[in-house]
Amino acid sequence: MHFVKQFTRNLRAILRKVDERIVVSSKRNFLEVNSPDESGDINPFVEEILLSIPGVASIASTIHLPLDNFENILSHTLALFTERLRGKSFAVRCKRAGKHSFTSVDVEKIIGAGLNQNTSSLGVNLSKPHITVRLEIREQDVFIVDELKEGLGGYPLGTQGGVLSLISGGFDSAVSSYLSIRRGLLTHYCFFNLGGREHEIAVKEVALYLWMRYGSSHRVKFISVPFEAVVGEIIGKVDNAQMVVILKHMMFRAAGKLATQLNLDALVTGEAVAQVSSQTLPNLAVIDGASDKLVLRPLIMSEKQDIIDLVRKIGTEEFSAAIPEYCGVISVNPTTKARQHRIEREEERFDFSILETALAETKILTIDKLLGVEKESPIELLELEVVPEQAVVIDIRHPDEEEPSPLNIPNREIQKVPFFKLNSMFEHNNIDQETQYLLYCDKGMMSRLHASYLIQIGGMVGVYRPS
Repeated sequence: MHFVKQFTRNLRAILRKVDERIVVSSKRNFLEVNSPDESGDINPFVEEILLSIPGVASIASTIHLPLDNFENILSHTLALFTERLRGKSFAVRCKRAGKHSFTSVDVEKIIGAGLNQNTSSLGVNLSKPHITVRLEIREQDVFIVDELKEGLGGYPLGTQGGVLSLISGGFDSAVSSYLSIRRGLLTHYCFFNLGGREHEIAVKEVALYLWMRYGSSHRVKFISVPFEAVVGEIIGKVDNAQMVVILKHMMFRAAGKLATQLNLDALVTGEAVAQVSSQTLPNLAVIDGASDKLVLRPLIMSEKQDIIDLVRKIGTEEFSAAIPEYCGVISVNPTTKARQHRIEREEERFDFSILETALAETKILTIDKLLGVEKESPIELLELEVVPEQAVVIDIRHPDEEEPSPLNIPNREIQKVPFFKLNSMFEHNNIDQETQYLLYCDKGMMSRLHASYLIQIGGMVGVYRPS
């Protein structure tokens, strides 16, 4: 009964945004949604919403009649199915609740005989019919099912507690967030910003889509944690092989504190065993030790293709395809067999005041406040294949990436400033305001993201992308 009451509240909260006159009624083991729109114009929209609400096993578009006589039921059934049954076999299935002088089989025989005699069907086939005619009789009400569609399933949102989903915007975290919502967990979003304004906007769009499509019955929070300084501290002081695990350690530490602050029960991640180097069993075991919060991993045994298929089904592929995963950019040869004592030794060099500063500067917004904010136009970036005279190229790659393949552009100035030191360089005005700077990295991802941020603080910054 708790689930049904919450489910009813969820439906009403969402459908009143479509039309305040829509009525949601609780009827034992199902809910009835009645639209006041006689034209039926809003019905497809309402149906689409119902198919996206956690806890909906199925929806049936029906004709609702009073239980007066079988002739009336047959008449309406014929009107609905005569053309559909032309040249097709059929079976009638009746569900019944309440006390009646007849059985469900009696109804199936009477309506089935009437359809058989008054249509051009191929006749009754009870084992493998082309079409199933569904009737439901509940007390003194009859429902003739026009169309039955499978719903989202799961549990009503808000019945299973609250969680904090670590979302990067990529395929995995989008799907794990969706599965969390589908299971009835009130899912808030935590984003660790490693890539500046453009990355944050892109991830907000993913979270906003998931909320609007599947979870808008409840207000949840979007949390953005500035983590660039944390990355810089890790790269400057931690052994290369341990960087990724320690970065995840710092994320889980921060997320655990935020979850406690918001009174949430668990963390949710998109990790799957062995999908990337940080997701081996030894690494996951060490990473879990960073927080005392329960960690839920809905995708832990999933294949990547299965995840991608689900991304397409839920509608986030277009968003996620353009968002790279950033955790892998800071380590060239990451360990796959992390050990707790080694991680503890490496973290002794880390200045934890930087993590505390990141938490202090964390932004927490209710997700509905993002509406409109994310429609900001992306910054227009200058991308050049040839470096103009007087322009300065800044190679922002990590030294471990840069040393094996140094950048060489004849007669042009090249500066080597790893991306984790770049913002500090510009913010402290260690630049010539009249000089055109072009950022370079191997794939162009980090250079674009940092350039978009640096433009905002007044730099003449573009991207060098040789063909």
